[in-house]
Amino acid sequence: MVAVKENHPRFTPEEYFAWEEQQLEKHEYLNGEVYAMTGGSLNHAQIGGNFHSLLDSHLLSGVCRVFNSDARVNILKSIDHVYPDISVTCDRRDRETPQYITYPCLIVEVLSSSTEAYDRGDKFQMYRKSDILRDYVLVSADKIKVELFHRDDSGKWDIIDYVAGDLVELESVNLTFSIEQVYRDIKF
Repeated sequence: MVAVKENHPRFTPEEYFAWEEQQLEKHEYLNGEVYAMTGGSLNHAQIGGNFHSLLDSHLLSGVCRVFNSDARVNILKSIDHVYPDISVTCDRRDRETPQYITYPCLIVEVLSSSTEAYDRGDKFQMYRKSDILRDYVLVSADKIKVELFHRDDSGKWDIIDYVAGDLVELESVNLTFSIEQVYRDIKF
């Protein structure tokens, strides 16, 4: 999905929450301005669904919670709110806010030509403000390819590229899986 700036007055976070409840589509909230979220392709939706199901099955009996693209993430130390394709939180503080989470350990974005630059650039820069985030995953919707940005214990980000035949390892949620599971039923 891609965010498109709309011409509305600047909102406080509280005004944004109240206003968005009345809207038919979702909006990201950045620096007091709202950006409409447009839809993605069927491959985008299927890949996101496959990844969500994989995580949900793995985390079923634990304290972690998996959210789809309808869940907002509040960017730590800011008033900004965005909609990642998938987010996982294991932080109990996120049970205190009914409209968003703030402490995800894992975020997944399914890429498309319209979102790739934003997801790799400005959005990832915002996500990195959180010391809790351990894994940031970019998933291609055009070919079998997953990029994992993993923050180690020293705070350094390592990049791992996965392609067909690889096992993807997400340390943040202690999960290893075949990359093909994410691309089940996908036609390129």
